[in-house]
Amino acid sequence: MSSHTGSHEDVPDENLPGERTARGEAATREENPFADPGLPPHEPRVQDIDQRAAKRSERTVALLFTVSMLATVGFIASYVIFPIDQYVHIWPLGEISALNFSLGLTLGIALFCIGAGAVHWARTLMSDHELIGERHPVEADEDTKEKVLADFHQGAKESQIGRRKLIRNTMFGALAVVPLSGVVLLRDLGPLPEDKLRHTAWSRGKLLVNQNTGEPLRPEDVTVGSLVMVQPEGLEEGSHDFQKEIAKAAVMLVRLEPEDIKDKRELDWSHEGIVAFSRICTHVGCPVTLYEQQTHHVLCPCHQSTFDLADGARVIFGPAGHPLPQLRIGVNDDGFLEAQDDFAEPVGPSFWERG
Repeated sequence: MSSHTGSHEDVPDENLPGERTARGEAATREENPFADPGLPPHEPRVQDIDQRAAKRSERTVALLFTVSMLATVGFIASYVIFPIDQYVHIWPLGEISALNFSLGLTLGIALFCIGAGAVHWARTLMSDHELIGERHPVEADEDTKEKVLADFHQGAKESQIGRRKLIRNTMFGALAVVPLSGVVLLRDLGPLPEDKLRHTAWSRGKLLVNQNTGEPLRPEDVTVGSLVMVQPEGLEEGSHDFQKEIAKAAVMLVRLEPEDIKDKRELDWSHEGIVAFSRICTHVGCPVTLYEQQTHHVLCPCHQSTFDLADGARVIFGPAGHPLPQLRIGVNDDGFLEAQDDFAEPVGPSFWERG
């Protein structure tokens, strides 16, 4: 009689426990390849079991909201403290506007602290239990509405907003103060610029200075058919307000034959056929620089608005809305060309209260 000792090598593979488990999982995947894996077990946070840790988190959130309020106050104060033309050196940014830097820094801190405070509050103090919501039709029935309200009240309760008064009050303070930064920004919408658009650097007695040479002009310096760019006496290119002033005071001189001037006022405001008109196009403010000697027309290169300098600089083509303003000129006792007054009307594009 012979004996036989069994081993796992003698057992068919499909009968091994591991193989049966694998086959069972494979069958399950075939039946439902998108089976819900479920949620991991909930682990309590330190703040859930330690009231001192919860108090520390509460104070941290309140501190963030308080810093947000202080940053908003700093944003508003920056408008008063820093002039618009003040520049400071900040490494590694280099030279930068003090006003722009302070506004960006304070507003960024104010918004960041509100967000960081809200996130820290949610992650450390609010309930972190996973809630499963089954899909439902888009329309809401009465039971759903009641459930939503119940969930809302439950969420408000779990957020501890009623219990954590320090967080609640500082959050309301931060949310109430930060919109004030937007109110301050409205300052730039009005009533500025008041009447600044109606006046330029020209006034009675101001000499007409050649922009290229910086020298005052005599009538004989302007020949028939020439175009000379001039600016008012005393306006220096290196001054901090040069660009702002020249944007309104830039003037072109053209000498015409007096008999070619068709407009009576233009002739009266000229000197020996020398006429002075604003270089700022009345469409969108581009510089008018292209001059055609034969027709006495000047052209704006931006949108091709064309003005007739022999007829009061009226618009003969293009989108410009009104003629170029004329500067009344004359000659002083020393024989230099000078302005008799400022422009009689605002220069440049139209604006809503121009009239």
